Amino acid sequence: MPDAGQALALERTLHVVNEAADWVSAVAFERGVPHVYELRRHTYAELKSRGLGAQAAQHVIKKVRDAYTTLKANIRAGNLGKPGSHRRVKAEAKPVVFRPEAAQPYDDRFLSWQYDAGTVSVWTVEGRVKNIAFACSAGALKTLQEHRQDESDLVRRDGVFYLSATCEVPEAERYEPGRFIGVDLGVAAIATTSTGYQAAGRGLNRHRRRQLELRRKLQNKRTKSAKRLLKKRSRSEKRHAANQNHIIAKTIVTEAERTSSGIALENLTGIRQRVRLRKPQRVTLHSWAFAQLADFIAYKAKRAGVPVVFVDPAYTSQQCCECGHIDDNNPASQSVFICRNCGVVAHADRNASRNIARKGEAVWTAGRESRVPATP
Repeated sequence: MPDAGQALALERTLHVVNEAADWVSAVAFERGVPHVYELRRHTYAELKSRGLGAQAAQHVIKKVRDAYTTLKANIRAGNLGKPGSHRRVKAEAKPVVFRPEAAQPYDDRFLSWQYDAGTVSVWTVEGRVKNIAFACSAGALKTLQEHRQDESDLVRRDGVFYLSATCEVPEAERYEPGRFIGVDLGVAAIATTSTGYQAAGRGLNRHRRRQLELRRKLQNKRTKSAKRLLKKRSRSEKRHAANQNHIIAKTIVTEAERTSSGIALENLTGIRQRVRLRKPQRVTLHSWAFAQLADFIAYKAKRAGVPVVFVDPAYTSQQCCECGHIDDNNPASQSVFICRNCGVVAHADRNASRNIARKGEAVWTAGRESRVPATP
């Protein structure tokens, strides 16, 4: 929460370092993206002449090199399309560009925290700026004091300055679960557990449909202001979805911790490639963060000491949780499950979550037995 003078210094600093990063990126692209030491040899002196301090110059160079490493990883993973695709060719044909207010990394040598006073001291291109007030929750402040590591990132987003601090929180010791809670992930119901909890996706899906209609209108305008608004709305939608996933993950982990249970999740890696859907359904599937919710559950469980296992999702929707009979016709509808063998009627997602829980117990037992040394 900087005052007007401090905000101007921080804003100018971000503009200067990101303009320098664009220049370093152009040098790296021209020279075939050399290693960081060789890149430093070609750019360090120029950065110093632009008024950057030694540590700021080093961090700019490292930021650029990390950006190219990330780009290469995305290309290798196929996230930018197949070789020859328009998106991939566009990414490979020009240097990486940094936004004027993109994040700049700081370490403890030119950013210091005063926790009791609630202030930070930050290096800027106009000199050291002290007593910049910051705000966070009491829990976040405790985490900062106990677990913060060396590096923090300064970024300005929608007119507000943020400091993203790196914290390394140790995992809690895992307990031996008495049972497993199966979690079935879906679209109509975002998450359904074998204990009866269900996070309905109606509100989130309605929000996404509104955003989709707004995107279509803005895309048809093709103006610069429309493109800026598109980016702003995209960030807003991602924050909204992430907030919902945080709430759902916390609820599931809290229940598991309270009942000394483990959590069984479906391994949904590659689901977008495996599932075949009609065109109207694809937007809903591709816009929902399956992996993000699973990641949130996994990391919150680690902090709480809750065991988590990932199971094969095959046949969890077609198998009866009572008799084990598998039939493609068992799911009578999106929400109703009727077993063709024993006649049991259940909610389809609840049935699937119970199958996932049973698979989780089997995976945990198999892993535990494999850790027991063989009798000589």
